[in-house]
Amino acid sequence: MLTTNTVARAGLDGIALKPAECDVSLAASIPAETIAVDYEGRDHIPTASVLESLSTDADVFVTTPVRADGFDPLGDDSLLAELPSGVGRVLVAGHPAYLTDEERERAVAPRLGAALETDPDAWVGSESVERIAMATGATQYDLLSRSTPRELRALRSAGFEGDLAVYAPAVFAAEDDAVLDAVGDYVARRRPVARALPEDCATDSSASGRAREVLLKAAGDYALVGTEREVSEQTETLREAGATTVVGYPARGLDPLLE
Repeated sequence: MLTTNTVARAGLDGIALKPAECDVSLAASIPAETIAVDYEGRDHIPTASVLESLSTDADVFVTTPVRADGFDPLGDDSLLAELPSGVGRVLVAGHPAYLTDEERERAVAPRLGAALETDPDAWVGSESVERIAMATGATQYDLLSRSTPRELRALRSAGFEGDLAVYAPAVFAAEDDAVLDAVGDYVARRRPVARALPEDCATDSSASGRAREVLLKAAGDYALVGTEREVSEQTETLREAGATTVVGYPARGLDPLLE
């Protein structure tokens, strides 16, 4: 049975939460050093009181899309005033699914620069804006991929001394069906995986044949999968490559961590 000690035994420094999927306040009982709250639209931003409560025992970061109204440092930044002073930010370009057509057209680079001027300790999510993110020199927040260990080593060899955080779905299960139900759809959206999959195939535990083979291989590339010990070995590999923080998204929900 998994327990609240799972986070530590698996070598995770923190957990990522999706507020549209879970009650974020429940994370207060999970002993994680870092809690990162993903952005899933302004309607799902946790209240200031919840964020402040979580920050009592953990470093809390809230993802804020710099192109979105409410978080735009060159426009409407009204939502920033609602974040408690002890809560940090992850600056991201913003997933198009959560942006209006107008917001998608806004330039990312000047907005990241302006946001870091007022919050130099913020992390920068590198997804889709890798070069811009690296140019800021801020803590890089990267999605795990098959090339992550190699890229981390290259950055360290090139002399990058800043913090490098890695985000990955975490599946504490050894059964293939459980893994596919948890992250099959997620890994199927990664471009290299999408190109390798048969057209219109299932991406959950009902996947079969080549689709199942591709998805299970990809799960090991794009997620932390296995027993606590196996996940710990994966997180240790990332640290040896240069990661300073490993944040896992509990892909099967918080319940297994709260038992």
